[in-house]
Amino acid sequence: MKFHDLNRDDLLELTRRMTVKRSCIFRTAGAYMDEDGEIDGSFNTGFLKLSPEEKESNLKLTKTVLFGKTNDEVKGLFIPSSCKGPGSIFMALNALKACELKNDALLYDLYEMIGANYHSSTPYSIRFYYGCYDIPRKGSDKAEQWESEETYSFIIGLICDIDKNYETGEVKTGFLFPAYLNRGAAVDLVAVYNETIGEILFKG
Repeated sequence: MKFHDLNRDDLLELTRRMTVKRSCIFRTAGAYMDEDGEIDGSFNTGFLKLSPEEKESNLKLTKTVLFGKTNDEVKGLFIPSSCKGPGSIFMALNALKACELKNDALLYDLYEMIGANYHSSTPYSIRFYYGCYDIPRKGSDKAEQWESEETYSFIIGLICDIDKNYETGEVKTGFLFPAYLNRGAAVDLVAVYNETIGEILFKG
């Protein structure tokens, strides 16, 4: 796998739009998996429909990918050209982003693909989040202005521990697609938290 340095300020900029009162996350979907990688249940809902407590706990999970030690725990992974053709994970993630996680058939394909390649001795959950961030323009003094320079749409994916009551525990691995670099979308990069997810999705 080939990596590219990320900018911590970029990642922290996104986290500032991940609060209960001001969130750029609009939808979440996921599946509960047994230890054999089989789907044991799923969900798909608008983020605004969650209770404040549920929003807070979900935002804490998404921030794990962004708060990890930059270029150590969180790295920019180049997406190999072999992963960009028809039927590829690159195309699937772009399609998920375009439909804002509203295609259950596509989601189930990804759950099954991850389940077949992620090895765990205990049940776990796969979670996806769709977000859209209006990137504010910055003046010459670096201060943010009201008008938006461009829009950054993204998918965050996580694999998490769960307990016997399906309560989510530690984030084991995850990604931000596409990576956010130099205050914009880096379309050839995915930010990975713990390289496991990169090995599963972008083998090359």
